[in-house]
Amino acid sequence: MTDQSGAVSHETKRVKRKQTPEEIVSRLQARIVKAQEAGRHNKVKVLQRMLAHSQSARILAVERVSHNDGSKTPGVDGDT
Repeated sequence: MTDQSGAVSHETKRVKRKQTPEEIVSRLQARIVKAQEAGRHNKVKVLQRMLAHSQSARILAVERVSHNDGSKTPGVDGDT
């Protein structure tokens, strides 16, 4: 970038990349493992609740259920 005097500016903006749901869930799972290994049981409970209630985990769960082989088989009501 150049300012009004024509000098080159060395300030650059970093563009923050948006994390995918897989990355978010994987990071939370890794934090749970670390907390368990460290014996921090209250932290494990908090992180498990965060994971269970996160939008990313829900997105992955819906993808897994809707894209598996059993998604086209009739359920208890007989409809697919």
